[in-house]
Amino acid sequence: MSDVIEDLSTRSVTKFYQYLLALVFAVKEINENPHILPNVTLGFHILNCYYLLKMTYKATLSLLSTHQNFTPNFKCGTQEKLIAVIGGLMTEISTSIARILAIYKIPQLTFGSFSTAQRDRYTSLYQMVPNEAYQYMGVVHFLHHFRWTWIGLIAVDNDNGDRFLQAVLPLLSQNKICYSFILRIPKRTYKDEILISLLGLQEQYSHLVEFKANVYFVYGEPPTLPILSMLLYTTENWILQGKVWIITSHWEFESLSIQKIWNTEIFHGAISFTVHSNQPPGFQKFLHTIRPSWARGDGFIRDFWEEAFSCSLEISNVHEENKRICTGEEKLENVPGILFEMDMTGHSYNVYNAAYAVAHAFHAIYVSRSIKRRFKDGGHLEFLNLNLFLRSLSFNNSAGDTVHFNENGELVEGFDVTNWITFPNSSFVRVIVGRLDLQAHQGQELTLIDDIIVWHRNFNQVLPHSVCNDNCNPGYHKKRKEGKKFCCYDCAPCPEERISDQVDMVACVKCPDGFFANNHQNQCILKDTSFLSFKEPLGIILVVFAISFSLITAWVLGAFIKYRETPIVKANNRSLTYILLISLLLCFLCSLLFIGQPQNVTCLLRQTAFGIIFCIALSSVLAKTITVVLAFMATKPGSRVKKWVGKRIGISIIISLSFIQAVVCILWLSTSPPFPDKDMHSLSRKIILECNEGSVTMFYCVLGYMGFLATVSFKVAFFARKLPDSFNEAKFITFSMLVFCSVGLCFVPTYLSTKGKFMVAVEIFSILASSAGLLGCIFLPKCYIIILRPEMNSREQLIQRKNKKFFA
Repeated sequence: MSDVIEDLSTRSVTKFYQYLLALVFAVKEINENPHILPNVTLGFHILNCYYLLKMTYKATLSLLSTHQNFTPNFKCGTQEKLIAVIGGLMTEISTSIARILAIYKIPQLTFGSFSTAQRDRYTSLYQMVPNEAYQYMGVVHFLHHFRWTWIGLIAVDNDNGDRFLQAVLPLLSQNKICYSFILRIPKRTYKDEILISLLGLQEQYSHLVEFKANVYFVYGEPPTLPILSMLLYTTENWILQGKVWIITSHWEFESLSIQKIWNTEIFHGAISFTVHSNQPPGFQKFLHTIRPSWARGDGFIRDFWEEAFSCSLEISNVHEENKRICTGEEKLENVPGILFEMDMTGHSYNVYNAAYAVAHAFHAIYVSRSIKRRFKDGGHLEFLNLNLFLRSLSFNNSAGDTVHFNENGELVEGFDVTNWITFPNSSFVRVIVGRLDLQAHQGQELTLIDDIIVWHRNFNQVLPHSVCNDNCNPGYHKKRKEGKKFCCYDCAPCPEERISDQVDMVACVKCPDGFFANNHQNQCILKDTSFLSFKEPLGIILVVFAISFSLITAWVLGAFIKYRETPIVKANNRSLTYILLISLLLCFLCSLLFIGQPQNVTCLLRQTAFGIIFCIALSSVLAKTITVVLAFMATKPGSRVKKWVGKRIGISIIISLSFIQAVVCILWLSTSPPFPDKDMHSLSRKIILECNEGSVTMFYCVLGYMGFLATVSFKVAFFARKLPDSFNEAKFITFSMLVFCSVGLCFVPTYLSTKGKFMVAVEIFSILASSAGLLGCIFLPKCYIIILRPEMNSREQLIQRKNKKFFA
């Protein structure tokens, strides 16, 4: 292990050599382009900071000194015209450079990460990458897209990793995503520190396979990926468990030459949010010209060549290091992609654009007449002017992409969602499977092509799941587990009359009015309407009874009209009898208003019409009874009641008593009339179409008044039941009132305890029973005599029965 650590701390990363070549290629294009900086040649210095702050400061200060002497702030002797600095790859390196360059307002274009917390302190710093916060939100959108709510977090163990966690943890919580664990990657420093960190973390990383999360969100900087690879490589059985690795844009699949023999299978199917890149024309052709002897000033080419091809350019080192001799004709396209790529990577594309940004800004200054004159006269470029032009810069590069900065000096560009497909020979292919567009409408920032995403082979190309527990299916809702994170929950069935129609609903919802929950409680079904119809059996039966009683009443009325001159008809006040029979006929017909779908007219008429008509019937009964009592009292010698006996007294009673009921009904209709209504709640699976009575008080006033009349009629009839009259109706009226009162007492509790069409059926039954009670009790005995015993319907029989009763 110590030999590996030695290599890790001293060897260069071969993949980073492409950044240098991207700069060389860009400067070469600019110098050969007659439309950019004509008669001006750009040059560059490339300095290596070795990931060390000390070397970073030294390299930066050397750029501000003379060509030979290292003396800050003293510019004596020959010196190149420094116009801008491009670097660095890591936040710590970029910040260290910015601290020095900010003093002189020298533009710095960083192509790696940079802390947004320190952004305001460095006004001459420009980021060739978008703000980090956007890609974090993009990752959240990505997790939501695949319904992954249980992930692992791995971050580099430095200030940047801390800032990453501080930014990401609240974002995940706000979007209902939980983390299973947080692991830290040791930052690259010295050999001894790396070795101690690896030994301390090896046990933690060995438990990665035990975590239930299948998705790992990893934040790191370029030097940390080899360290993570080493940790995973030394962990037992790590290859047995496939995971989805989501990595940030600052990582490249760079590696060291010692990792060429390692299996990269663990990262197969990884997803990264990379800064949008493109392929400038001619770049690959340029790479094919690279050889160890291609340029004298390239101090990196020999080390790169030996690392990339595992050979030695020095014959003396061949036997010492057991390497073959480099021919110098090796081809870069044969190097595994994990070490070097022929396609321009995202960071290289940033370097390429940075060089062009400086060139275009400088060109804008150069073509300005006043500045151009000063520059030709030997004057120095004012960095402040270059900053002004950089802030407002916008140009199209050779790949066709637009390059410009926002007000914070950050590149206005999105991210490519890249799928990394690895192969056993340590090569890989990058496939763009989506894009994060920062200027898209809210909710449409992330676009993905799911079908072309390749997952780790352990998933057998089935969409991976990464949740704390299985989803709650429709019909169930999430129930939080005590002591667990909110992503871990039990699934409880929905309560009665509530549904959940989506996966993982927090709470079941009540169906809208007019709908009910199905048996599985995962769907709302439209309720059927319910009303007493003419077509259903119950409605047909009631219609048959109503019509039958109406016909019977009509027949009785016809019989009484036919035999109107007979003693039994004359003795019972023909006018009141006709009124009573007609009112009973109308009462039977009124019951038909209660059947069928409620309408405005039927709702207005059915209670009020029956209330008035039946009140006329009760008034007729009372008038008949009072007439009998008055007639008997008039037979006594010296009675003054004789003048009250006659037809007018009965009609007056009917009109006066019915008028009171009519006034009550008019008040009811004018203040709060009945109307068609829908009862959504009484029945769980039916909508009851009913007539809402409007004012319950007025409804019971109508019923109460009829009950009052029936009670008075009962008392008067009961008093008159023993009067000496052969055709005295008092007994029959008493029985009819008992029937009505019995029906009324049964009606109220039954009416209040039933709903829907059965409540309407109770009303109809009460109407039919009450009316039939009057018809049967009062007229059935008379019809018996008129039809079956006509001999009893004679004046002699009347006198004989009256005398018998009188002498008895």
